[in-house]
Amino acid sequence: MGVTKAVIHPLEIGDDRTDWSYDDLLLLTNWFEEAGIEVSVIEGSVPITQRVRLGREGRDEDIEEFKQFLRDCGRVGIPVVCYDWMAGIRWARTEAHVESRGGSYVTAYTNDRMHADEQDAPFDVSREELWEAIEYFLNEVVPVAEEAGVKLGLHPDDPPRESVRGIPRIINSPEAYQRVLDCYESEHNGVTFCQGNFAAMGVDVPETIRRFGDRINFIHFRDVEGDADDFVETWHDEGPTDMLAAMRAYEEAVDDDVVMRPDHVPTMAGEDNSNPGYHTKGRLFAIGYMRGLREQALQE
Repeated sequence: MGVTKAVIHPLEIGDDRTDWSYDDLLLLTNWFEEAGIEVSVIEGSVPITQRVRLGREGRDEDIEEFKQFLRDCGRVGIPVVCYDWMAGIRWARTEAHVESRGGSYVTAYTNDRMHADEQDAPFDVSREELWEAIEYFLNEVVPVAEEAGVKLGLHPDDPPRESVRGIPRIINSPEAYQRVLDCYESEHNGVTFCQGNFAAMGVDVPETIRRFGDRINFIHFRDVEGDADDFVETWHDEGPTDMLAAMRAYEEAVDDDVVMRPDHVPTMAGEDNSNPGYHTKGRLFAIGYMRGLREQALQE
């Protein structure tokens, strides 16, 4: 298919942290290199604990572990780390088998089905505390990322609501991203542009791509129908966003070496939906569609 770079989403070890040593990362990159594929991004379960996200006692010790993780990524040649600032519940979906085209399954979120309100929150944290925590974190780790040659890409809250089950969310708008980028001016302090989340924010996706342009360090190419309170994932060629216009914006505003992946895809016939959004057939379709869009954008 012409895919030469891999995005790795390691499984969590323990409750809210990972334990990836230099040797683990070296083994990982060697395994892919033997197949002619470069490990270009690690995302998801990177070593950022709840103590760090909430700004609680003990965060300095945990931040030191994350700094070492960045140094180790740099040493083995992994250039991008994608992280998020979702405290408590992270990526939230309430349905995993919504029927779509050809009998495929896609995922969805309906806030009414979360069955929780403010008093059901598992812990107390304010929006201001979350902002203090991420600004403290960035001022600690971005200098290390610069030294290590590793770029950070902050993923939007998913869904990008004001709160989920009573826990505030802060990375849910372009304005929030601007505050993050202004906190530490560096190309190593950047954006993971997850299109589905920006679409759920109700923004003009191509315009927002151009706004953040050279601060976009990683891309999730996907779409949703609906808004942050109630949405369903779509096939890449069937959602409301003009995906060709989005691809044109990436070509105009984002560096050529930034990695893009399909992100969530439909589960198709013959697949068991045991890992919704991440099976193979939908990914094959999405990559082909993305390549076609890019070829068209480059010809214009």
